[in-house]
Order: sequence, then C-alpha cells, then structure tokens
Amino acid sequence: MTATVITDLTPESAGWTYSGLRIVALDAGDTYVVDTADTELIAVPLNGSCSLSTSDGDRADLQGRASVFDGPTDVAYVPLGTTLTITAAGSAKIALTSAKATIKKPFRYVPRADVPVELRGAGSCSRQVHNFGVPGVVDADRIIACEVLTPGGNWSSYPPHKHDEERDGESVLEEVYYFEVANGGPGYQRVYGTPERPIDVLSEVRSGEIVLVPHGWHGPSMAAPGYDLYYLNVMAGPGARAWLIRDDPEHAWVRDTWADQKIDPRLPFTRGDAS
Repeated sequence: MTATVITDLTPESAGWTYSGLRIVALDAGDTYVVDTADTELIAVPLNGSCSLSTSDGDRADLQGRASVFDGPTDVAYVPLGTTLTITAAGSAKIALTSAKATIKKPFRYVPRADVPVELRGAGSCSRQVHNFGVPGVVDADRIIACEVLTPGGNWSSYPPHKHDEERDGESVLEEVYYFEVANGGPGYQRVYGTPERPIDVLSEVRSGEIVLVPHGWHGPSMAAPGYDLYYLNVMAGPGARAWLIRDDPEHAWVRDTWADQKIDPRLPFTRGDAS
C-alpha cells in the first residue's frame, strides 16, 4: 500500500523560492517514494517509526515516538539527486522538511541521543528546542530545521525576532511553522514583518496547520493555558546557512528579565508528558 500526503507545501505554493514541507501518513507496511531532484530533505517522524532507503544505497531505521510531545526522535538528512523510499513499521506520520539546494551533501542518520536538546528562556518564556537540523549537527547545503515545545500558558519565539539579512530588499530565510497542539486546543502565532514590508498576522492555529514567515519580525508563539504547543520550523534561503537571529529592539529588553527566573519545571518534555 502507499502513503497519504496530508500536507504538501512547496516553494511554488508558498510563493517563495527555497523552503518546503511535506507530511505523509502511513499505515503498517505502507511505502512512500519521493525523488528528491533539486531538493534536500530531513525526514522527521512526528509519530511512529519508519525505515529509509535511497537509490544511492543509504539506509536508516528511524526510531520515532508516540507523539511530538515525547521528546526528540531519530532523523535523517537525505541529499538532492536521489530517490528516497520510506517504509512504515506501524502507523506513522513523517515530516519531510525541505529546501532547494545545489550541493549534494552526504546522507546522515542522527539518532535521538545525538539530537541537542536546549531549554531556552525562563519563567513563562521557557521552551524546549530540539536542534536536529542546524549547522554543526547536520552538514547540509541550505536547510535549517528544529522543533520547539512550549508548555501551556508559555510564550516562545520571544522576544519577537527575525532572520533577515537584507540584500537588495530580499530576506535571506523563508520560514515555515508547522503546529501541533495537545488535547485539541488552540495556539497562536504572530507575524508582523517590518514597517517597509508589513504582514500583521495573528493566527489561531490547531494541529496540522501552518504559518508562513516570508520576511521580517515574528513572534510570539503562544501556548494557551492547558494546551502544550509544538511547532516544527523549516528555514532556507540563498545566503550562508546561518540562523541570523536578531531580536526586535523594541522588545529585546525582555531577555534581561530572565536572569532571576528559573526554567519552567514542566521542562524537559519526555515520554508522555503533554498536558
């Protein structure tokens, strides 16, 4: 049997150039085949486990998780110019984060134990970051990807920030936010661009929904009380593979208030911790 594509965001459908995201749902024994062509991928099990093989002879078994709130998962980087086959061990939902690329980098399997887990912020701005697809962890051409988990009632992607390095009016990084929310609740995401190129969006998000950040200031991501929030970030652009994080100067002072606050004791999320 074959998989079901439940999300298919391409650079063309997003109206930009580099970043993309495809999510496929599989039952036990199902397969999904994709030609990476001019795109590099990082395969991320959102739930369930799977096996990967490529036409270049690479293989990996990704030991996944019951849900995105069960801590990090195994992932694998798949280069451009190959055919990837995914086979599910049981019911699974697999995210294929992607970026247009020009350099073929080597296939790389990253086990869960090697995924850097960062507890960022403090107090009500505490969140957990899984840095599985960042420079220094995966050697890639353009893609940057990570996961963020935010306990109910907390804010993340805060202070508001951007990843722009303006070059002839073009933003370096195009960013995708894919959300899941525990217990079927809502979350919220703000995107407001710049005075020169405003966006001014405050979106209510539910599990399976996406918010696009083509340029400029964005944040916070808000977890409603009682509803833990997860998001998968995918970023890529034409410049150097770097996050280029810069806080909105109007709100950067908030970081200074964290010095006397502790990390939220609900972190880190581990197996079965979602409220």
